[in-house]
Amino acid sequence: MYPKVHFEKHGFDARRFRTGVSLHSHTLHSREPLSFIYRYAKKRWTVRVALDRGQRRFARTNNGNSLDLARAYWTPPLAAHDAWRLEMGQIQDGFGLRGLVSLTDHDDIDAPMTLRVLPEFADLPISLEWSVPYRATTFHLGIHNLPADDARRTMADFAAFTAKPDEDTLRQLLEAVSADPAVLVVFNHPCWDESEIGHDQHLRYAVEFCRRFGRWIHAVELNGMRTWKENREVIAFADTVGKPVIGGGDRHGLEPNATLNVTNAAGFAEFAAQVRRGHSEVLFAAHYFEPFALRVLQDVQDIMADHENHGRGWVRWSDRVFYICDDGEPRAIRQLWGETPVAVTLFEAGLRALRHPGLRIAFRALAREEAVL
Repeated sequence: MYPKVHFEKHGFDARRFRTGVSLHSHTLHSREPLSFIYRYAKKRWTVRVALDRGQRRFARTNNGNSLDLARAYWTPPLAAHDAWRLEMGQIQDGFGLRGLVSLTDHDDIDAPMTLRVLPEFADLPISLEWSVPYRATTFHLGIHNLPADDARRTMADFAAFTAKPDEDTLRQLLEAVSADPAVLVVFNHPCWDESEIGHDQHLRYAVEFCRRFGRWIHAVELNGMRTWKENREVIAFADTVGKPVIGGGDRHGLEPNATLNVTNAAGFAEFAAQVRRGHSEVLFAAHYFEPFALRVLQDVQDIMADHENHGRGWVRWSDRVFYICDDGEPRAIRQLWGETPVAVTLFEAGLRALRHPGLRIAFRALAREEAVL
């Protein structure tokens, strides 16, 4: 099953299609864990030194309590409507297509549920990125277009499974959501060893996962924030497990999704039905092939920038990073730290320098593409 993949930079005729579909896009409702910093600290002494200093500062300002990053998380800057408008703008203004947008926060459906109270969003898909513990790792499934009447109950069932994983329960849950032909289940970034258990072991688990539960998984994702090398591996993986590929952008900052789906479907249910039958066409936008390191740095810059019109008034990045305190309540780092540490201030200044066109051009010239098409 060889996928149909289009590349804007090679010339893409949008007139062949009616609709562009944006999947896998995050809003301020996502809680993004900071525990990955521990893994980086083991490999990079600079991160380890910065972490040690941060732990000492935290202890000084919090009655000697130790810092546990497993209790810390950050949130993306865009509110639901802003995220929807960003994605819709690229599809309509950039490609001249009718747009469908599915917002997928981690284990949370508040973004689409909030928008659906407005008449113009009555048909917005209720979707999420579900964290599924499996063996020694965690996989992420994009669950798109849940029925509105059952969405909250389904979320409670998902949360109960995540708290107490059980394969029989997982099978029942996937079977139940897939019973609705308008629902689409996507294995997000299947070749990303996020838990760092070892790439080969991760792939063995991913193949095993698809063989056990693939009956209720409809596609695997080509991810807009993973390298082209990894996405080529996903294409081979999809062939191994007998699934079509689909585009998912995984946007967290202000850059619109770099992978989209193009179709002649009139609505999301029709699009889901096409994918479930094995038909899918993916579009890589031109900005996907900007140097990967530059795109990641731009994403970090977007996340750490001030956002004066933030949906919840969290203007500074330190308003959007939270720590779950001993009483179980999350509090912003700005509350716990007070002033921003000097090292972080210097890092912010370095990120702002990337806005200078000359520096960006120089960085682009020096950065190496992960692969050349």
